[in-house]
Amino acid sequence: MGASVAGLLDYARSRNPDFAASTLEAGAAQARVDAAGALPDPRFQVELMDFTNTMNGRSTSLLPGQVGETRYRVIQPLPGWGKRDLARQAAEARAGQADAQRETAWSELSAEIGAAWLRYYGADRELGLQRDALLVLQGLEETALSRYRLGQLPQQAVLRAQREITAQRIALLAAEQRRKGLATALNGLLARVPDAALAEPADPPTLPERLDFAELVERARQRNPGVLTETLGVDVARAQREQTYRERYPDFSVGFTHNRPDEGKASWDLMFEVMIPLQQGSRRAQEREAEYMLSAADARRAAVANRVAAELGAAWAAYASGLESLRLLRGTLLPQAEATRDATRAAFAGGRADFDGVLEAERQWIEARTALLGAEVDARMALNDMEKLAGETK
Repeated sequence: MGASVAGLLDYARSRNPDFAASTLEAGAAQARVDAAGALPDPRFQVELMDFTNTMNGRSTSLLPGQVGETRYRVIQPLPGWGKRDLARQAAEARAGQADAQRETAWSELSAEIGAAWLRYYGADRELGLQRDALLVLQGLEETALSRYRLGQLPQQAVLRAQREITAQRIALLAAEQRRKGLATALNGLLARVPDAALAEPADPPTLPERLDFAELVERARQRNPGVLTETLGVDVARAQREQTYRERYPDFSVGFTHNRPDEGKASWDLMFEVMIPLQQGSRRAQEREAEYMLSAADARRAAVANRVAAELGAAWAAYASGLESLRLLRGTLLPQAEATRDATRAAFAGGRADFDGVLEAERQWIEARTALLGAEVDARMALNDMEKLAGETK
């Protein structure tokens, strides 16, 4: 756990409570599809006619069969034509939107885990660089002490080396604390205890040399979970609008009544009921609301698509800049720092350079390696953002 992002994502998919909640909500929305479009439950009525028994001279009663007449009625409401189909279509649209929201939640979570792992990776590699730097400075201290004993270096050089070692130990302690804090944050995203053990991060895959921005934008338009969610939101608003317009037409009810008089023969009645859509003013207001909601959903979709394209452009520019920085650091600055360090060491061994020059050359070499690591992490963070925006499922 912790060696790669893939293992962390597998763990989070089954353990993260936020993603579990999104999955359960999507399941609930899918279950509502089966209920949508079903007929309303029938109603059963018992009507006691002349329960005071005025006509037959008996005492008042509330028991069926002991009143003037008992009527048993079953009423089945029937929605107007097409309303049940529209209700099911609206529920299916909401279920699709819930699925898209679940994918959006997973995209956000996986990107957040990927970014946290990259920071953890950077802190781990920085800690290694700080340890290497401490070993180099300790070696210089030994060289300075040996030359000081021979009278070839002043005491100030030894003190300078020891001061650099102290500063490097402080930097090493800060790097250790930073790595520990980032490991705690990563465990938090995985719903693990804060001090759970994490393995040393392995080297991530090689960065791609070139990415086609136009292709990324097209993939984002088709696969970005946020854009898909808002697109399905337009479908939901459209279905709700159709339902609202359908309310112009009446609903119906059918009823069967069994009449059982105290004296005489039982009989059956058939009832047919029509709801009169009389309140047209309120319906027109609801229709205007539905039209506004559809326009708002379409505007939200366009806004999200534009925002995704802008964020993708910023991430792509950051990635391109990071690759260029890596090329310069790896191909120019780091070799120059190594050459300067080696030349200064050789000159110091031959008595042609002072100790301060050696320390400065070593510091520049350490700073170049640290800058290279920082540029790599920045480029990988930008790539992680592009994968999220382009809808790359992890």
